[in-house]
Amino acid sequence: MSSSTVLPAGDVTRVSATPAALAMIAKLEGMHGALLFHQSGGCCDGSAPMCYPRAEFRVGAQDVLLGMIGGQPFYMGRAQFEYWQQTHLIIDVVPGRGSGFSLEAPEGVRFLTRSRVYTDAESEALQRMGPPPTGVERPAV
Repeated sequence: MSSSTVLPAGDVTRVSATPAALAMIAKLEGMHGALLFHQSGGCCDGSAPMCYPRAEFRVGAQDVLLGMIGGQPFYMGRAQFEYWQQTHLIIDVVPGRGSGFSLEAPEGVRFLTRSRVYTDAESEALQRMGPPPTGVERPAV
């Protein structure tokens, strides 16, 4: 795609998921109901995407909604978003144990964030979209 390509803002997303991650999300939703993803930027597992029952995690003004994966909202802490805002996040699932607090841990897998830098056209479309909404503006319900 050339830098002169203009993309409709609605064609650009901030987060997506691999087929394996989508299958795990569907499995977890079947077991736990509505889910919510959050990536905070803390040390260790805090910088990994965490999956929670939606009703058990409260988002606020310091969380931004990046989009939906598998029909579930994906939020990121605002400070973490400042570092990642120039990249498209791709949520994957890999063997191994992550945090015991994330719902996938008992399944012997963990969610992992991969990323790629946006193209010029994608960056321009995101600028037209404006900043992502906060957890106050778009709470997980």
